[in-house]
Amino acid sequence: MAASVGPQESPVSEPLTLYSNPMSRGRIARWMLEEIAEPFTVRYLDYDTTMKAPEFLALNPMGKVPTLVHGTRIVTEYAAICAYLADSFPAAGLAPADRSAYYRWLFFGSGPLEAGIINKALGFEVPPERARTVGFRPLPVMLDALEAALEARPYLAGEAFSAADVATGSQIGWGMQFGTIEPRPAFSSYWTRLSARPAYLRANAADNAAMPKQEA
Repeated sequence: MAASVGPQESPVSEPLTLYSNPMSRGRIARWMLEEIAEPFTVRYLDYDTTMKAPEFLALNPMGKVPTLVHGTRIVTEYAAICAYLADSFPAAGLAPADRSAYYRWLFFGSGPLEAGIINKALGFEVPPERARTVGFRPLPVMLDALEAALEARPYLAGEAFSAADVATGSQIGWGMQFGTIEPRPAFSSYWTRLSARPAYLRANAADNAAMPKQEA
């Protein structure tokens, strides 16, 4: 087995390829790629065919997107992709020196917050007697914590935009769009700032343009 190589040792000149679908969390990874401002290629996959093909399953046995290939390295899960890219391309300034709040909120979005959002979207209520077993608090409690963080500072990790805002900010934006997160003032003003970023606008436009191709 080849020895693993950390992001700090990875040549930035190696090609970046994102496997995605415009109706997936791959939109988060594409936004992150736009933020680092390095060349990359996107390969869109269909949920029922190419995403389950042997060639792709060799990259990601889960048969899911997003999946990032950076040279010989493979990274899956959108929060991991955001963290990997922030570390691999430090010139973009998307990972603060103090990683405490950054790590907390970066993985909060893909962990407990998303679980709570999905439960709400599916109409699933955790029985009170089983609440301890699910590993996360009720969605209103999590939203209160997020709201307090965003009332105290402009971005999740502090004064500067970071990969945590790409990952967890996307969940806030989608939640308000689809009605699983109420548009509290702190969330609305935060998402207004994020969705005005040039990298977000480029990523959003590209994925939107690809959607008819997936539906054809």
